[in-house]
Amino acid sequence: MTTLKSEIAATAAALVVEEGLEYGPAKRRAVKQMGLPARAELPDNAELEDAVIEYISVFCADTQPTELAALRALALVWMQRMVNFRPHLAGAVWHGTATRLSDIYIQLFCDDPKSAEIALIEHNVDYEPRTVTGFTGGKVEALSLSGLCKPLNENIGVHFMVYDHDDLRGALKPDAKGRKPRGDVAAVEKLVVKEAKV
Repeated sequence: MTTLKSEIAATAAALVVEEGLEYGPAKRRAVKQMGLPARAELPDNAELEDAVIEYISVFCADTQPTELAALRALALVWMQRMVNFRPHLAGAVWHGTATRLSDIYIQLFCDDPKSAEIALIEHNVDYEPRTVTGFTGGKVEALSLSGLCKPLNENIGVHFMVYDHDDLRGALKPDAKGRKPRGDVAAVEKLVVKEAKV
């Protein structure tokens, strides 16, 4: 049975995949696009993720696995560069729903939050610092840069979210679907090796 929420999810999923929108903005744009009142009940992120998976399987099944593999390989390069800060890959690239329009989100767990920024400066990396809401609900620093993904011939946004080392404890609890919400270098290496064999 199609509900209004599932229609919003399907419309938002197309925006996520085709335009690279994040979930929140995609839901709001879907509501606007469908001519619904701003207070319409929105699907939650799990429902939207299911709609994204369905959209990819119908419209992008031939291209998405290659794009995802390229993004995971690029994420691994950046994780290895920042290995001293306990990097964990999160978001669509980790969960397997990313396309060439998706950004890479890597969470760092540092004893000293400024040390990650210093490491980027030492690598001569141009980045833009900003403050965002983290997975703990509090404000965290995000260090955003653009990295060339050669297989896709695209510049991809790479965002390092800088957390306190103690936040790592709560970061590994399974999500609502029972999955690991993020993966460390070893976990991402396994995915990259597996995808290289396909």
